[in-house]
Amino acid sequence: MGKYYYNLWSPETYEVFSRSDRMVSGFPLRQKKIAERVMPGDTFICYVTKVSRFVGILNVVDPAYVDETPLYSQIDEKYVVRFKIEPVVWLEKEHGIPIHEDMLWNHLTFTKGVAKTSAEWTGRLRQSLNEVESADAILLTQALLKQKDQKHLFAMSERDKARFERHEARTEGKVISVSVPDKGDDEESSAVPIVRESHKIQALLCQIGESMGMKIWLPRGDRVNVLKAWNAKTGVLLDELPLSYDGTTIKTIEQIDVIWMKGRSIVRAFEVEHTTAVYSGILRMADLLALVPNLDIRLHIVAPEDRRDKVLEQIKRPVFSLLDKPLRETCTFIGYADVEEIAGLEHLSHLSHTLVDEYAERA
Repeated sequence: MGKYYYNLWSPETYEVFSRSDRMVSGFPLRQKKIAERVMPGDTFICYVTKVSRFVGILNVVDPAYVDETPLYSQIDEKYVVRFKIEPVVWLEKEHGIPIHEDMLWNHLTFTKGVAKTSAEWTGRLRQSLNEVESADAILLTQALLKQKDQKHLFAMSERDKARFERHEARTEGKVISVSVPDKGDDEESSAVPIVRESHKIQALLCQIGESMGMKIWLPRGDRVNVLKAWNAKTGVLLDELPLSYDGTTIKTIEQIDVIWMKGRSIVRAFEVEHTTAVYSGILRMADLLALVPNLDIRLHIVAPEDRRDKVLEQIKRPVFSLLDKPLRETCTFIGYADVEEIAGLEHLSHLSHTLVDEYAERA
């Protein structure tokens, strides 16, 4: 019996794949090593993020391969690690089984006994190619096969329907794809364990930057928590930012979660988003670009993989697309798992900070 792996889809990639011949499933290049463990005969259990629905079963036909040729649309350029697959089940979105349905929630190993309002279960579905527990694989396979025949309708809220819609705007003679978030996205509450995890991620970013020869800036209010997980060498953590901007700009920069400095120059800036609203850090990055439009630095929003779509959606908001330097062109997403992988690499002190770009994903 082959192994089972989660295959995560955003509403956009779900729609694109649904309109295709459904013969190939792709993943980002940064997952190449993980993808190489997937063998013919293994199975993908498909889950759509943001609407939290299981929608399909795909059998893996051949080993992973790399192909940069567009398959179905422009979004394919991100998903170059590919598998030839054979669909066993692929449900219409209205027939997808919500994870919060009792038939799943009360029996999956990572949700059983967990409050439905909690976020502690999301770690299992944080990124594609996580292996599925055998008991969960059996439960999900049986449920999806049954749903393929019965086609029970699970009503979608207007908010969830809107997630599948695409929007475009025309500015300065060119058409850009933008995200129009629905009201209420900023009303979700965060879970305490995720807040604590964010401090660990801040600490790892500091550790990585330190290993690459950078000086580090942390907001003063975060230092007590972050320094519990990062043992900074003398002189690495800056007491003051060596910048010559006006007071408003300096105060904005000082609040950024992690900054890598080389001399008097900012090399990279990271906002670690631990709330489900994912607004504060993105707004801070946008404020920085508005205050210093000629600033040439790399900006990153770091968040759990299950928030990837929300982060990219917010980066594409129309107001950010109309900045002198659009946020989508300068700010990228990096997952928590990517930061952990980078921190575990050997010989970090001999690697360039540009390594980070291999893990970063543009909107």
